[in-house]
Amino acid sequence: MHLPVNHRLRPQWRFLAGLSGAYLLVFGIVGAIRTAGEPFFSRGDTEALGLKTNPAFAWLSIIVGVVVLGGAIIGRNIDHFINIWAGGVFMLAGLIMLTVMQTSANKLNFEISTCVVSFILGTIMLIAGMYGKVGTPAESIAEEVLRHSTRPGDKFAVKPHANK
Repeated sequence: MHLPVNHRLRPQWRFLAGLSGAYLLVFGIVGAIRTAGEPFFSRGDTEALGLKTNPAFAWLSIIVGVVVLGGAIIGRNIDHFINIWAGGVFMLAGLIMLTVMQTSANKLNFEISTCVVSFILGTIMLIAGMYGKVGTPAESIAEEVLRHSTRPGDKFAVKPHANK
């Protein structure tokens, strides 16, 4: 897998990942305040920022929000790894919660809108992770050369013409 190094859109994706972390942090804080006193895995109707929540989901959102926002602030490839992993986890969590939504296994009180938000945040973080790799200028040039080089036997390779 070849990920771009020092991509020109890295700052924009890093900002969006940081914004996603800030959203998770605010959602978690509002959710923790609104669900104070409820059972940890309650399935009530308490909402925070338009999404159903419970204390477990609120505290999990606070923790993940701090990690993602912290990674975006620190940078230096830490955000690259955090965003790739967090993006994958959010996509997987959205799928898993979508399948168990109507069962007793829905411990985080997800509903369809929560799954959609999970997919959106996962996509943003995954793309931010893919475009967030930082390296030296030499590593960036080497990656570009590797990406644009052709391999022997590649059926779409441009072959040099010999003048006759």
